[in-house]
Amino acid sequence: MLNKIYDDFKSAVADIPDKAVIMIGNFGGPGGYPINLCRALQEKGVKDLTLIANTAGGIGLTIEFDDHKILFENGQVKKMIASFPFSVSAANPSPCEKQVAQGEVELEMVPQGTLAERIRAGGAGIGAFYVPTGVGTVIEEGKEKRTINGKEMLLEFALTADFALVRAYKADKMGNLVYRGTQRQFNPMMATAATVTIAEVDEIVEIGELDPEAIVTPGIFVDRIVKVKQDEGFPRRLDRSFWNKGGRYQS
Repeated sequence: MLNKIYDDFKSAVADIPDKAVIMIGNFGGPGGYPINLCRALQEKGVKDLTLIANTAGGIGLTIEFDDHKILFENGQVKKMIASFPFSVSAANPSPCEKQVAQGEVELEMVPQGTLAERIRAGGAGIGAFYVPTGVGTVIEEGKEKRTINGKEMLLEFALTADFALVRAYKADKMGNLVYRGTQRQFNPMMATAATVTIAEVDEIVEIGELDPEAIVTPGIFVDRIVKVKQDEGFPRRLDRSFWNKGGRYQS
């Protein structure tokens, strides 16, 4: 049986090259985020990356942590495909927002549901689909539009990636993944839509220990597994006791 377990995050991302297309599982905060894989990617320093994620990192929606804003800060990103790329505060723009405004990073805005479906379609081998979301807005610019069952719809193409960085709760040695809580956001669909899927997990168990009914991502989609061996540096459950009066995590 192929050994999918890697000893550390650095080795798990070692072959990611410049110009790679990378999906990163995230929603709006640290829950279900592959923070250690992202840090390892920053340390590797590869350039001209295309990132696909719900946000562009550093949006200020919850606590501050090392999400993919660190890749922008390190000058590693060429293009961002996201639903929520900018900060919630105009006075505190995200690194992506600054670089887009300066013409350093290309941005493709995608409605959140459309983004999820484009990724799901990529994993299912569906080339494209029609959706009504975005009709009559800037989203429709340059896209084919058809009327289906009396409703105008836009043609959207599937998204795939060279690598997917995902976060799960448990994996067995075959790579079957079980998620918990907010890990069930973009992680499962991204795991199916990349050539190489790398999973950051809390626990790795023997084959047969996972309840088959609890497995969300079959191991056939997962190529590498890395166990988290130390605290990530932010509260797993966002326990208020971990926050200082300013609402930021106090390490």
